[in-house]
Amino acid sequence: MDDAAGTLTRGTAEGGLTTGAVARLLGVAPTTLRSWDRRYGIGPASREGGRHRRWTSADIGLLECMCGLTNAGMPPAEAARAALAAASRDAPGRPDESASRSRTPSSRTPAASSLTSEASSHAPGALPVGRARRECRGLAGAAVRLDAQAMDELLDAAIDKYGLLAAWESVIMPTLHAVGRKWEGGGERYIEVEHLLSWHVSSALRRAAARRAPTAGSGVSLLACTPGESHTLALEALAAGLAGQGLPVRMFGAALPVEAMEEAVRRTGPAAVVLWAQSRSTASRALVARVESIEWGVRGARRRPVVLVAGPGWAGQLPSRALHPSGLAEALDVLAAISRR
Repeated sequence: MDDAAGTLTRGTAEGGLTTGAVARLLGVAPTTLRSWDRRYGIGPASREGGRHRRWTSADIGLLECMCGLTNAGMPPAEAARAALAAASRDAPGRPDESASRSRTPSSRTPAASSLTSEASSHAPGALPVGRARRECRGLAGAAVRLDAQAMDELLDAAIDKYGLLAAWESVIMPTLHAVGRKWEGGGERYIEVEHLLSWHVSSALRRAAARRAPTAGSGVSLLACTPGESHTLALEALAAGLAGQGLPVRMFGAALPVEAMEEAVRRTGPAAVVLWAQSRSTASRALVARVESIEWGVRGARRRPVVLVAGPGWAGQLPSRALHPSGLAEALDVLAAISRR
């Protein structure tokens, strides 16, 4: 029996594994597991003494499904719904696990974090599935009609009503994926729909980012795509989310050359640098090491940035020291903590 299987067997016999043990078993940061538990209900079914997490083999199976879906590029909120639905289907005769987890005590999912009264039994950061589907259908329909005004109104309404994080994960990303799949299945037929929708999503994110001035005293986050990378929407959502918390951000967009990135780091002295790569061909471990080594400040008190790598391009080739948030929610949490140190 290998070490992982042995750890799981011993942990199950002892009443479940701790969060740290599960994190080591799956190669996931403990903060990621806590975030999935808090936001999406992907957590242990029971707790030791009502507080301490103890993960059973069934809980870990659910986590493995969640990890597989997010590693394939699915947004965490969507992956959580799919994993919980799969767990329910695979256990006939048992209560619907997604429903039972949504009814956990308020200490796990504070009512103050709920999006609406209708969503009070759902994890923060995710809309009720039925409502999200209606929002997505409306936005997708406006995109197919090339109705610019309707797209702007629907995007602004979703962000205003649910907050940027929930709107991004439950409305914007699923609609972008649906339009992308339609384009792939229809040749070049729907490429204009995808381009127009992407433009209006970008515009809506910038409008959201402009609503709040940055708070003085917080460290700046520098966001950039790696050289050769042109996909920016996820980074734009991150920039808008940081701005919404009053955190200063510098968004450099697509395909920033290495020399320009180094100059930007030295000139801004950021607390953190986020490098986005959509594909494996644009993810560079050498670039991460180069950015991590940049120093600034007076002699004897020099500083370096914390580097985060984001995007599906880093899967399977994560740099040893760089942080790798699982999605927008965790990236916002990590960057907020770094900026406010």
